[in-house]
Amino acid sequence: MTASNALREIEEDPDFGIVLKDGCRLSARLWRPTDAQDDPVPVILEYLPYRKRDGTCARDALTHPWFAERGYACLRVDMRGNGDSEGLMADEYTPQELSDAVEVIEQIAAAPWCNGRVGMMGISWGGFNGLQVAALAPDPLKAVITLCSTVDRYNDDIHYKGGCLLNENLGWGATMWAYSSRAPDPALRSDWREMWLNRLENEPFLPAAWLRHQRRDAYWRHGSVIEDYSAIKAKVLAIGGWGDAYKNAVPQLVEGVEGAKGIVGPWVHKYPHFAVPEPRIGFLQEALRWWDQWLKDVDTGVSEDPDYRAYVMDGVRPRRWYTERAGRWVAEEYGATSHIPHRTLHLTNVGLSDGSGPLRASVNSPQDCGGEAGEYCAIWLGPEMPGDQRRDDMFSATFDSAPAETDTDIFGAPRMTLRLTPDKAQAQVAVRLNHVHPDGATTRITYGVLNLCHRDGHEAPTPMTPGEPIRVSFHLDHIAYRLPKGHQLRVAISTSYWPLIWPAPEVAGLQLHSGSMNLPVRRTATRDECSFAPPTSAPPWQAEILREGANTRRREVDMKTGIVALVIEDDFGKRRDADHGLITGSIARERWEIHPEDPLSARGKCHWTTEQERNDIRLRTETHSEMWCDETHFYLSARIEAYENDVLVYERDESEQIERDLI
Repeated sequence: MTASNALREIEEDPDFGIVLKDGCRLSARLWRPTDAQDDPVPVILEYLPYRKRDGTCARDALTHPWFAERGYACLRVDMRGNGDSEGLMADEYTPQELSDAVEVIEQIAAAPWCNGRVGMMGISWGGFNGLQVAALAPDPLKAVITLCSTVDRYNDDIHYKGGCLLNENLGWGATMWAYSSRAPDPALRSDWREMWLNRLENEPFLPAAWLRHQRRDAYWRHGSVIEDYSAIKAKVLAIGGWGDAYKNAVPQLVEGVEGAKGIVGPWVHKYPHFAVPEPRIGFLQEALRWWDQWLKDVDTGVSEDPDYRAYVMDGVRPRRWYTERAGRWVAEEYGATSHIPHRTLHLTNVGLSDGSGPLRASVNSPQDCGGEAGEYCAIWLGPEMPGDQRRDDMFSATFDSAPAETDTDIFGAPRMTLRLTPDKAQAQVAVRLNHVHPDGATTRITYGVLNLCHRDGHEAPTPMTPGEPIRVSFHLDHIAYRLPKGHQLRVAISTSYWPLIWPAPEVAGLQLHSGSMNLPVRRTATRDECSFAPPTSAPPWQAEILREGANTRRREVDMKTGIVALVIEDDFGKRRDADHGLITGSIARERWEIHPEDPLSARGKCHWTTEQERNDIRLRTETHSEMWCDETHFYLSARIEAYENDVLVYERDESEQIERDLI
């Protein structure tokens, strides 16, 4: 087998066709060594709906040619119904999507330039379906690198969390409403207009589809690999970031999948060789070690790596954005965090203490409590991180510890247990673990939310009896964070967390009777316990900037109506590809508004503009999505408009009324 340190000349095919058994042609971008016919190579597959021609080309340029030069064929496939591929997409992670992926793997593995072995790599959607395809165990699939993904589609994706409806269900659904309705590149498809109009006519409005499943039913169990980790036979390397929404999958995979390894850094939702906050790592070198071991039988020592490597971030002041996080890398040789000892902290009338004591506290937060939560999934590189928590803490029941006697490394998923009495049949609770600085500034360490009707599980929720005490227990998200000596911990409990989660149908209050937090505390790291090569990459994507991008987030208060709104504007700029000349641009706008005293005033609005230009062809879509509610139903509306050279060529409106199911 050719050694990976011997660089090979490579070639690229921008429209490599894969024809499936039903005749649907998928379009792929293929990088491979020019001599692969004589010296066959393994294939690294990335399989996405996010458009290889203009959507992921910046990150693809940094990554895939680098692997190809080191003896791999890299195949970046547009899924059915997206980008330059034929067909239609009905939903995310469908049996059709996964079946197509298996067929792609089997076809490519049989190609004369492939050595018969395939790896899957991907972030987010590509990280999800990499695990899901691995659970189907196609024989050629020997290894997977999954980044920023989940093992539980219901409880740890963008739809629901702790049985609460995430507003990202509408937000990301609106993103897909815009992404998947775009046309193929006219330079690649002579029938691009027919394909585009067919897409527009059949494009599903996914927020409504997801909202029809408010319990963890068979719809969500499909594709949730937590249902049977043993089905995964491929070797899994899982990678995540503390600034990302998907913090929990890496330790879960390490402890659930035989032979899996995990790495978690300080990053947001990006590949770690170009992610922020820094420090970045040599992800490509680390991935190459994984691929060489399992796809080329080169002993790179990955089996002897620690099971779990994580970056313990120093506790710092709250900021909407960080370019760098100080800290240190630590390593757990066996397992991830389940073996970490716990310190039990009790909620009492005098604060957060090591010993138990009486507790009598009530909490009834205004509906706009949660304004400092930041984005659920930080991805667009704007001011997306949680802000100073003091404002939200004012509207919460708070419990402070004594100043820490030593530096304290919190390492794992804290578990909150509460005994409480609700005054309504439906309510929700949000718990934040915060770092209080000596001057009062407050940084969110981690958080968790729970729909109290889901206290006994997400499959069969039940209403509560007002005035009757209940006991609930749930985990906050995994984290690795150092509380400095002399600083304090705070547990903050609220009954709302807008705009992260949709509110309960009535204003609800809780009486707290007792509570404790099991806090995983690791031995204090005095140095880096592991290290990585510095980041490297292939040359960056070359593009002419026609409009600079910009990111804005602002809070608005209508002094007349009392409505409070979060306004988000993400202009992704406009660029011309220096290689093939396609011009693309997009702008996303969101507005989340609520009255502090009225949960039924909640409303979300999303508007995307996307642009494509090729010679004398100018294409544009305007997509709109909106959601509101009353006590018994959710209401959704959506509109899509498509323009060719500023002439409206297609329009469609959608509306849905969906009954609330204890949410």
